[in-house]
Amino acid sequence: MHRRLFLKQVAYFFTMANTPLAFANTPEPVENQAGLFDSHIKDRLLKNQLFDKVYDVDIFLDNKLLPLLDASLRRLKRMQKIVGYGNFCLLNFDDAIKIGKSYSIIGAFSKQELNFLEMIFYSRVNNYGFMGEKPIKSITGKIIKKEVKKIPYSGNYLYRGKPIKLYSKIKKQVGNNVILTSGVRSIMKQFLLFLNKTKKSQGNLSMASRSLAPPGYSFHGVGDFDVGKKGYGIHNFTERFTQTDVYKKLNALGYLKFRYERDNDLGVRFEPWHIEVV
Repeated sequence: MHRRLFLKQVAYFFTMANTPLAFANTPEPVENQAGLFDSHIKDRLLKNQLFDKVYDVDIFLDNKLLPLLDASLRRLKRMQKIVGYGNFCLLNFDDAIKIGKSYSIIGAFSKQELNFLEMIFYSRVNNYGFMGEKPIKSITGKIIKKEVKKIPYSGNYLYRGKPIKLYSKIKKQVGNNVILTSGVRSIMKQFLLFLNKTKKSQGNLSMASRSLAPPGYSFHGVGDFDVGKKGYGIHNFTERFTQTDVYKKLNALGYLKFRYERDNDLGVRFEPWHIEVV
C-alpha cells in the first residue's frame, strides 16, 4: 500500500465526520517463504539502526491533518509552560481539557483537535511499524498522585515501590554520576513528545514511532524510567551514552534489563538508557 494512501483515506472520513476514528488495519498477505522472512528481518534491523531515514513504506499524516497536528502541539506546549514540567508529566486527558478551558493563554481544545488526539491514541500503530505492547488502554487513564514521588534535583517523578527501589539501587551501585533523565509520563506528556517528533519528521508517523512510543504505548506511564550520565546532556539519548562509564556499569549489572535492546523486534531504535521495570 502506498505510504500516503492509507492516511488519506482516514483523513477523508475524519474531515466528513466529527467522531474520533481509529486507523483501519488491512495488512497484505505474506507468503510463507524463508527468503521473504529473511528480507523482512533485514529490513527491520536496518530501520532500527537508521531510524531517522525515510523509507518507501513509511506512513505519513495526510496534509489535511497537519494543521491539527500543529494546533494541538502548540496548545500542549503552552499548557506545559503554564502548569510546569513536573505537573505536566502527571496530567491526564480530562484535566487537560479543563485547564485549556480555564486559561485563555492556553485556550480550549477544539472538537477537531480532540478528535485528532483520539485518532492518534486509538490508531493501530502496527500499521506504521510500532510493534510494542499498549500498557495504557484508555485515553482517559490517570496517574494517581499518591502513587508517585518526585525525585529531588531531577524534575521527574517515579512510581513508589519497585521503580523507586530499583533507581535507588542503581544510584548506590553505579554512583552519583548516574541521573534520572525521564520518569513517569502521563498520556498528555507522551502526546506532546510524540506529536513533536511527528512534526520534526514532517508528518512521518513511522519515523516518529521508531524513536518514541506513541501515546498509550509508553511504559513510562506505568513504571519504566530513563537514566543518563550527569552533565552529558542530550547525548544521554544517543548511542554515545554507551561509551560512558555509567552505561558500562549499568550493563554490568546482570539483573537490569533494557526495554528496547539492540536489534529488537518492536520497530524501535536501540535505547540503552531506558530501564525496564514493569
